This record gives sequence, structure tokens and C-alpha cells, in this order.
Amino acid sequence: MTTQAESTAGEAETADTLSDVLQTVKLTGALYFITDAAPPWGVAVPDGAALAPIILPRAQHVMSYHIVTQGNCWAGLMGKPTVALEQGDIVIFPHGDPYVMSMDPGGRAELDVEASMAVFGMMAEGRLPFTVREGGDGADRMHLVCGFLGWDVRPFNPLLATLPRLLRVRRPATSESNILSQLIELTIAESREKRAGADCMRLRLSELMFIEVVRRHFRDIPAGQSGWLAGLRDPFVGRALVLLHKQPAHSWILEELAESVGLSRSALAERFAQLVGQPPMQYLSRWRMQVAARLLADGAMKVSAVARTVGYASEAAFSRSFKKATGVSPAAWRQTGGRS
Repeated sequence: MTTQAESTAGEAETADTLSDVLQTVKLTGALYFITDAAPPWGVAVPDGAALAPIILPRAQHVMSYHIVTQGNCWAGLMGKPTVALEQGDIVIFPHGDPYVMSMDPGGRAELDVEASMAVFGMMAEGRLPFTVREGGDGADRMHLVCGFLGWDVRPFNPLLATLPRLLRVRRPATSESNILSQLIELTIAESREKRAGADCMRLRLSELMFIEVVRRHFRDIPAGQSGWLAGLRDPFVGRALVLLHKQPAHSWILEELAESVGLSRSALAERFAQLVGQPPMQYLSRWRMQVAARLLADGAMKVSAVARTVGYASEAAFSRSFKKATGVSPAAWRQTGGRS
């Protein structure tokens, strides 16, 4: 029987594992502004690969998020049905797909991709005000916080693979503790007050808002769903993930990992693969490469030290594995940060 203390400890370890992934794939705040729009407003946004050179050139991957702070609108992947967004709702496009934001439920876009790219370029260069007025001049106005975040996708981002292509988070009930609303209010307050360091504050707040959205999504995952976050919630697979992330350099074998979580070797292998989508030891190998990639990109740690940190006794063996996983040597990765 699980005690309350054991349950609390397990939740804390799970939270630490989610933090480990978010820190290792390194979120980076980018362009951020407010849209004040009225019908007929709509914009077509290109994919993240097209946005990155303008918005965050050093990022491997750029995703968009939008927060409705007044009125309502619709959002959807390019060529797909739109979903309704009301005041307080948030929509994120984690995979960097092209999409449409519009005040028309059919997703009609007054600004095409070329026009929206021009606007983003001017915003990035500081040639537009922080609040951009678009669409018509009617009184039926909609306010939208528009932001972009960069993060790593190579060599391995387990969180990205488990997120939907369009992630909508509804405004919580008024009785619920609403950290997200507080972050949004603080962000908007920072945009109105021209204080020193305001840009830095807004960008850090955008990262915090994304993390809170992921936590909400994690909490609300329905039973029976697979993916990394679902695995993290599972009492056995979640514990295995905690151990692998706590000790990536340990010489894990499946038998030892299974014994540590209280399952047989075959039961853990089947359960882990069903939820996470790959065997435990393959997951460990890929995660080691992600940790190594972050260490190489972030500092001057010698390749031999990085190899030891992720469980390789031989620098040569590590270099071979790293090149197989990424297509480049550790030295080349350090120079480019994984950007092709």
C-alpha cells in the first residue's frame, strides 16, 4: 500500500524529471507582442523553419503561442478546421506547423504568409510598436498576446514528440488556483510599464507560461493515452524514467531497472515501450546524447569529460555514438549548437 509520503515523494521526482527535460532542451524566449484586432482580421503564419531566421536565428526549432486576453477568435493548422478561442484561452503550435489565426470561424486570413513574414521582420527589428493594431476599425475588438519560443529538437526531445500539433488550454474555472492568469497579467503589466529590463522580463515570463501550459496538459492527459508524458504519470514507467534521468551515466541493464521499479524484466519492457514508444535502454541511449549535446553547446567541458558524464568510459566510443545519433562529431556540434 502506498503511503501519502511515498505518493508525495513520487510526485516530486516526476516533477524533477519534467524539469530535467525542459532544462536540457533549453527553452529560449523570442519575439513577443500584442495584437489589437477587429474584423475582418486574420493572419496566415508560416512554419517554424521559415520563422527561425527572422525571430530566433540560433534556435533549432521555433514554436508559436497565442493568448486571448479580450474577445474571441479561431485558430487552426493550415488547411485544417479551426478551433474556437475565448478570453483566457491559450493555443500553442509545438511542432512549428504553419497555421491560421482569424476572427472568422472559417479561418479566412487577410494577411497571407508573405505579409505576415514582413510584419514579423519589422517587429524583430523594432520598427513596430509593442501593440499592433490590425484588421478593421470596429468596436468588436480582440486582444491577442503573440509569442514565439525556441527550443532544442535534436538529437532527442521526448517532450515534443508527446505534444499534439495544436495544443489548446482553456481558461480554468474561477475556483481554481490560476498561476497562468497571474503570469499573463504580469506579462501585460510589464508591456505597459516602460521599466528597465522589461524585454527580458517578458521573454522569461513567456517561457514560464509555456511551462505552466505543459504542466496543465500533463495533469489533464486522459487515461489510456500513450506518449512520454503519459509514461511519466504511470507508477512503474514513471519511476523508471526518474531513475534513468537521475543517473544517466549509470551502467543500467533492463533487469536492474525492472527490479528497482518492482516489475519483471518483460513486464517493464512491454509497459515502457507501449507508453513511451521505445524500449528503456534505447530511450536511455537517446537521452544520453541529448544531455551530451546540451553540455557541448553550453560550455567548454572537454569531450572526454562529457563522455564520462553520460556513461562512456571511452571518448572514442562516445564520439562514434554521438556522430551516429546526430550526423556530426562532438566538436562540430559544439561549433554550431546543433543548427544545420
